[in-house]
Amino acid sequence: MNKEEYNELVKKVTPKEHTFKNCFIAFVVGGFIGVLATLIHEVLTKTFGVSMDDAAIWVIIILIGMSSLLTGLGFFDDWFTKSKSGLLIPITGFAHSMTSSSLEYKKEGLITGIGANTFKLAGSVILYGIIAAFLFTVIKVVFFL
Repeated sequence: MNKEEYNELVKKVTPKEHTFKNCFIAFVVGGFIGVLATLIHEVLTKTFGVSMDDAAIWVIIILIGMSSLLTGLGFFDDWFTKSKSGLLIPITGFAHSMTSSSLEYKKEGLITGIGANTFKLAGSVILYGIIAAFLFTVIKVVFFL
């Protein structure tokens, strides 16, 4: 089998992606997480009398805790596959990447395992988050000031 035949075989058996459907599912799931965060914020401020700033901090803590717990229990990866990346809004995606790295390397110990590898996946999130923040700031300064 030559390279061209192999490429044709791979092309034939590779499942087709439905881009619009996947984008729609990711949009709905990400939107649901945003609505859930807003509801938690409203409950904290209106029902429990927490200040707006403190409620925002608690919402972040709750989202990080939920995504880390769901990652540890093994649910997050399955839901991520079904939600077509909709669960990877910055807070939950960052917590998932750190928790999954920690779980993967826990057998190597606290220092060389968990400590050395916790930011392995999250490093790229931090890097591209900083780059995106810089680019958006430049765009804002150039076009809106």
